[in-house]
Amino acid sequence: MIYDVSIWAILIFIFFVGLVLGLSFYYGSKTKSSSSYYAAGGNIHWAVNGIAFAGDYLSAASFLGICGMIAYAGYDGFLYSIGYLAGWVVALFLVAEPLKKLGRFTFTDALDARFNSKSIKLTASLSTLIVSVFYLIPQMVGAGDLVVPLLGLPHWAGVLIVGVIVIYIVATAGMTSTTYVQFIKGGLLITFSVVLTIYILNNGLNLNPGEDYHKFVSVEATVENDQVLVNHPDYQVKSQQQSGGHTFVKLEKDAVSNWFKLESKPDGTYFLLESPSITTTAGGEMLYNGAPKSDRLFYQVGHLKKLVHNGKEVESTGPLGPFEYLSTLEESEVVLFTKKAFVDGEDKVTAFYQKPTKGSDVLKPGLLLKVGKNAALWDKLNFLSLMIALFFGTSALPHILIRYYTVPSQRAARKSTIVAIAAIGFFYILTLFMGLGAMVNGVNDLESSNMSGPLLAKAFGIGLFSIISAIAFATVLGTVSGLIVASSGAIAHDFVDKYLNVQMTDKQKVKAGKMAAFGVGVFAIFLGIIFKGMNVSFLVGLAFAVAASANLPSILAVIFWKKTTYLGIASSISTGIISSIVLILLSPSMFERYGLAKDAALFPLDNPGIISIPLSFIVLVVVSLLTQKKVA
Repeated sequence: MIYDVSIWAILIFIFFVGLVLGLSFYYGSKTKSSSSYYAAGGNIHWAVNGIAFAGDYLSAASFLGICGMIAYAGYDGFLYSIGYLAGWVVALFLVAEPLKKLGRFTFTDALDARFNSKSIKLTASLSTLIVSVFYLIPQMVGAGDLVVPLLGLPHWAGVLIVGVIVIYIVATAGMTSTTYVQFIKGGLLITFSVVLTIYILNNGLNLNPGEDYHKFVSVEATVENDQVLVNHPDYQVKSQQQSGGHTFVKLEKDAVSNWFKLESKPDGTYFLLESPSITTTAGGEMLYNGAPKSDRLFYQVGHLKKLVHNGKEVESTGPLGPFEYLSTLEESEVVLFTKKAFVDGEDKVTAFYQKPTKGSDVLKPGLLLKVGKNAALWDKLNFLSLMIALFFGTSALPHILIRYYTVPSQRAARKSTIVAIAAIGFFYILTLFMGLGAMVNGVNDLESSNMSGPLLAKAFGIGLFSIISAIAFATVLGTVSGLIVASSGAIAHDFVDKYLNVQMTDKQKVKAGKMAAFGVGVFAIFLGIIFKGMNVSFLVGLAFAVAASANLPSILAVIFWKKTTYLGIASSISTGIISSIVLILLSPSMFERYGLAKDAALFPLDNPGIISIPLSFIVLVVVSLLTQKKVA
């Protein structure tokens, strides 16, 4: 997709980045001790911390990934929102206050409070680092996606910009500046998401979303001996290919070739319907709808095929209330898009074809996550595994857990969690309308589902697009900052200071944290570039699975089970890390990433939570019981 860059977008982006850097410079001058660097001195007000929680948690996955998933798969994308929010119930009732009581700076401090164990220090610091890296990947991917339409730069440049800015934020002021960056961007993200939702409802629903809406071309066709023929003076059949039970035909018009999908009418006749396509030629050139990208022939999509309002088919509805918007969409028919890849001679083609879908199907589970009556057992287990990971993952994310150490008391920790739940829950309701709005307003970029939210804002004006995109970029900055603070704490505080017993002054501890932040930041840039194109919510789901597998059993055991031993905790963390990562690497989605068939995957589920989380619990209990005498 080619985007027109706006000077206003650039100026607003520079303003937000300047604000973030200014905060970092200001608080950097006040950060003198390790306590202020890793935990903001424990002086953050509970209300500020609650919104900062929201700012930290409402990451690229929440705004970019969930909006994109809803825009492409309807209610199934919203299930991610439900899973993310449900995890805060565990955090509120089981983890918040006890964790504040146990810890000082990091997640490792809390686990090791009763034991002073080398094995806990090593495994917990490694777990913090690994989970943070898994969570960093989608943030960096989202940053790269944002910069493409906002500044007209390539994906890798966006990843690099985020990496450089965040390294500066963390290396100057640590948790204090990170907290206030998250507080500001959390508040702004919720505010302007409300504004965007108001635009969506005021615009209502219509069959012709706007000037940029692409009307697809169809050509009458006949089929003789499995060969597709057209009787049209402007089109010539160049080739045809089969993929996944579908027939795709390449037609040439005015020296430009494009792909069409063979469709049938109720009367038994055939027609060819235009399908957006990306072709990689044998020479490595990328053709978008049969032409170079510079010809701007690759369009945004998403529209209604039939609009039913109050029982009547209409062209448009005018402004709608929230419930009326959903009920009207439920009665209507939406055109979604799916893709098929095939080889045409020496060229590799990805064709995106239309899939008319009932609005009632869009607003219930089943389009992405197979959970209905016709779902196979593995599909149902995959859905259950994802929900388990999302529900238990929140309370095990190191960059979320360390935020409990920024407030002065256990009561403040509980109150900040309640504020976070309210803010996050309200935002996730908004994602449903933003995702559905992108689905029907002709704004979806087929190359990146992560851009649905910002491109929807662009449909309502360049100013709103600029602000929303800049805030989304700041969202990435805030979340990545928190992750790198957690990572640097794991390396400098948990591993170097506590595990290796390197004697350091308070000033040297801060310096070690900054050096660790630089190293993790550089690594995050590399990962963000190589994972380009994957939906960020999907990637975050994997991070949640690793976190819940590695960390949650140990957290709950330390808080609630007196027979827990340090060997049980260390074994549980190691089991959770190894089992979850190995199963992810053997999953269908990763096999597809390797260029292999998904059916060839050695593990049939995309999310490992249903196996790795119980396994980690079992290992903790068994090892703790077996080592009671040894520990005593």
